[in-house]
Amino acid sequence: SEPEDETTQSGIEPELDNVVDFWLKYSHDTVHGGFFTCIGRDGKVYDELKYVWLQGRQVWMYCRLYRTMDRFRKPEILEAAKAGGAFLRKFARVSSGGSGPWKCAFCLTRDGKAVKIQRTIFSECFYIMAMDELSRVTGDKDMQLEAEQMMQQLIYWVREDSSDLGRPQLSGDVPTNSMAVPMMLLCLVQQLSEGRGQEVVQKYRELGSWCVQQTLQHIQRDGTAILENVSLEGAELPGCQGRLQNPGHALEAGWFLLQFSAERGDEELQRTAIEKFVELPYQYGWDKEHGGLFYFLDVDGHCPTQLEWSMKLWWPHCEALIAFLMAYSQTKRPELLERFSQVYEYIFSHFPDAKSGEWFGYLTQEGKVALDFKGGPFKGFFHVPRCLYMCERILDDLLTNKD
Repeated sequence: SEPEDETTQSGIEPELDNVVDFWLKYSHDTVHGGFFTCIGRDGKVYDELKYVWLQGRQVWMYCRLYRTMDRFRKPEILEAAKAGGAFLRKFARVSSGGSGPWKCAFCLTRDGKAVKIQRTIFSECFYIMAMDELSRVTGDKDMQLEAEQMMQQLIYWVREDSSDLGRPQLSGDVPTNSMAVPMMLLCLVQQLSEGRGQEVVQKYRELGSWCVQQTLQHIQRDGTAILENVSLEGAELPGCQGRLQNPGHALEAGWFLLQFSAERGDEELQRTAIEKFVELPYQYGWDKEHGGLFYFLDVDGHCPTQLEWSMKLWWPHCEALIAFLMAYSQTKRPELLERFSQVYEYIFSHFPDAKSGEWFGYLTQEGKVALDFKGGPFKGFFHVPRCLYMCERILDDLLTNKD
């Protein structure tokens, strides 16, 4: 029952190398720093705007590869990460005015002028990830402190007072628990705690447990559905917002929960993560006619209001690949490895571009390429390389420790 398929073993490693090479070749702005992310199939930049989510993610990914995998311990990767980090530190933070906290812009001009600020926490989340991981490879304690200070600001926004995010409190706007918030904070808890010692682990212990409980509130309909949005009390919301399902998000939350359960030795949470956040989203999210995961679904079978609901996007499939392989590695249940193989076969027969490198991101429901660019405002150097990186490491561990 151990993974013996040479295609699976050998396909991931060279694909990761190819993806890294693509971004090293085409995305670096050697004039102003930072990274271009709007990159066409041919590698040409079609828009010079720089999206802070993707800048932070690329810095994090380069640093993680450099720090943990010998073959990526190359000076050009480290220098790219440092240059990206310097660009972020110089331009990403934008004062909210007066004595208020710093926010991070959503996108910047090529030379670093702020274009737009979102009224969410996610630009800050990826800024934290970048600074913390970069501090690990450079030894710069100021970056680590900066990450921890911004983390405290996020915690305040999420758990105490969100008014500094700039969202007006309108009478008809019902406060919601969007699954993206607790699962992202859980990811940051794991990032900031990794290898930092018991003092840091204890500092974020309560927050990690809170994130888990907030994520578990999204198990609805007597355990038969994962809903993207619930009330602050964990109840189902009315209308389209309340019925929305995002299989890729649920699967990503699933492997975050699996990591947390392994750290805590929590077997009950492990079971819940696998049954509700890995197997269940796959069951309702997999297109039985054409294969692949739907982007959005309505739990009652209505057509989702998101027009791209039926498309097959790169990132949910990446999260599914990690989730099933991690679940298998922890349980050795063969059906989980079978699901991993099914997702793997769909991915590698649809998304990679054998001609120009990297992956297509947006397919039709039938699996045909809808948009052929390799990077855009939301697709950058993150989900694909993180997926390949994590799967390679899990597979290596399984093969090293097999009975």
